[in-house]
Amino acid sequence: MSCADCIKGVRHEGVPEGKIEKIGGFECYVATPSGEYPKDKVVLFLTDAFGIPLINNKLLVDDFARNGFRTVMPDVFNGEPAPEDAMNRKDFDIAAWLGRHTPETWQPVVDGVVSALQAEGVTWIATTGYCFGAKPAWYLALKGSSKVTVVTHPSLLRIPEDLEAYRDGAKAPLLMNSCEVDQQFPPTAQAKADEVLGGGKFAPGYERTYWDGCTHGFAVRGDISNPKVKAGKEGAFEAAVKFFNKYKDL
Repeated sequence: MSCADCIKGVRHEGVPEGKIEKIGGFECYVATPSGEYPKDKVVLFLTDAFGIPLINNKLLVDDFARNGFRTVMPDVFNGEPAPEDAMNRKDFDIAAWLGRHTPETWQPVVDGVVSALQAEGVTWIATTGYCFGAKPAWYLALKGSSKVTVVTHPSLLRIPEDLEAYRDGAKAPLLMNSCEVDQQFPPTAQAKADEVLGGGKFAPGYERTYWDGCTHGFAVRGDISNPKVKAGKEGAFEAAVKFFNKYKDL
């Protein structure tokens, strides 16, 4: 299942500061803090459908690096992200595209990147998954490969099955950034997440933010000329950084 908002949005302006590197043989966009930073910690940025090419994603990766974390954005689409002009096209077949990007295609990428990072001495990997990227973030937590999980307007989660699986099988504290209008993670699913994971039911830690006046995709592709969307985008980012810092010693 997909929704039109998964490929809607606004291109943001800025100059990316990171660089393209191969990690484990896979193309990644990497941003590194300018000052001292812990070499054993990495934030793995798991993208929406637009992947590495979308400048919005690169700018967010740069922002995490500015907050003290080496941040790695792998190409989970093997060179075939959704084209940027799909934001304004009505003929882009998102269902067909999703059919070509199943767990069988992206799991080897995230596993390979994680293994390569661990081989170079990284012991703490946190994930931040947006839209499509929520599923890889979930996968790495359930596999025990990540220490902290943040998902923002997540897509493709099965409710309540994936929530229950996380509660029962993951050890990574979880932050979910949610919003008012979201077919992929609507208010009913948000309430179910609180029911399944909240109130101490998930001992490692569970938090959820809610951003009024925002639509699925707001934290990556939102129109920041809208004050509520700007507040949501900035607030979700700040919540993620705060959550990573809260659990950086795991």
